[in-house]
Amino acid sequence: MTQVSERLASLSPSETLAMSQKSNELKAQGIDVINLSVGEPDFFTPDHIKEAAKKAVDDNFSFYSPVPGYPGLRKAIVAKLKNENGLDYTTDQIIVSSGAKQSVCNTLLSIIGPGDEVIVPAPYWVSYVEMVKLAEGTNVIIKAGIDQDFKITPEQLEAAITPKTKALILCSPSNPTGSVYTKAELEGLAKVIEKYPNIIVIADEIYEHINYVGAHESIAQFAPIKDRVVIVNGVSKAYAMTGWRIGFIAAPVWIAKACNKLQGQYTSGACSVAQKAAEAAFSGDQTCVGEMRDAFKRRRDLVIKLTKEIPGVKVNEPQGAFYLFPEVSSYFGKSAGDRKINNAADLAMYLLEVGHVATVGGAAFGAPECLRFSYATSDENLIDAIKRIKEALAQLK
Repeated sequence: MTQVSERLASLSPSETLAMSQKSNELKAQGIDVINLSVGEPDFFTPDHIKEAAKKAVDDNFSFYSPVPGYPGLRKAIVAKLKNENGLDYTTDQIIVSSGAKQSVCNTLLSIIGPGDEVIVPAPYWVSYVEMVKLAEGTNVIIKAGIDQDFKITPEQLEAAITPKTKALILCSPSNPTGSVYTKAELEGLAKVIEKYPNIIVIADEIYEHINYVGAHESIAQFAPIKDRVVIVNGVSKAYAMTGWRIGFIAAPVWIAKACNKLQGQYTSGACSVAQKAAEAAFSGDQTCVGEMRDAFKRRRDLVIKLTKEIPGVKVNEPQGAFYLFPEVSSYFGKSAGDRKINNAADLAMYLLEVGHVATVGGAAFGAPECLRFSYATSDENLIDAIKRIKEALAQLK
């Protein structure tokens, strides 16, 4: 009997992609499903970026690209980090990959081995813990509930550190919660990290520009730890370019070299045309970024207002990204007919099959008492979706 490797067997399938697939299956049956399960902007890629891609095709950017990315794109990323974040990097510290997801995975595979511990604050993005498993590391989960706005404290971080701790993954603005760490909060965490010279911080900043509190704050701004921070970012969220698959790291040279070596053996350089589009995104007019952020903020306010009207649902006010992460445990143990809700996964399936709204249960994010809603869809869809959720929940007794 043939069987998959232990490495693969240890991985869990992506819950977000699974819910999206179930939603699509119901839609194929002719059922009107509103999908709030996918973390993807509903806007089209801005025209000036598409024009750059068309020009790249005409200019015959059809050959293998350099493994770390085209020099022009890497220079544009260095300029972006300087102009927007006040951070100094050189092009040899930048590695371009096929999406920020690959950038995170490259970094973990380059620095983590058997027995190494990686601190992952929960709620976390579903793939972090699976990538740590892939690297044969050990996940150390720090729980931060809605009462602390889903953000860990320096005291929690210090308590989780052991001699085996090799990395901390920090996502701000956060998927799935939308929480944003302030400069003071990041400084508190940085002061803890400063005491432990072997710890690398993987700072996932892919939602940097979907931020409702002003300028983005990066943990890389704190000089004592900057040479141990790997910034992960890309074009997917800020420029509505999810399908273009371009992400990058800005990292200490030794980690950049390691990721370059790894990537050279298993995917090589990212798509040539998409890189030229990304270069235009970073170096071109940024008006589109603000316009999309304003739309997301309006939708956030709408979703918070409507969700707060649902009895038994606890809501915080996310400061970034495009997710709401309400606590719904008051519905656990309730039933509708012969259908009992034992947990968030049951509730998400109930909302899909009865309310025809796709959400994602919080267990996949390390918060089994919550659900994740994405509000990256139209105002009309959001109003209808929350109405359906409210009506479906009202049937549970």
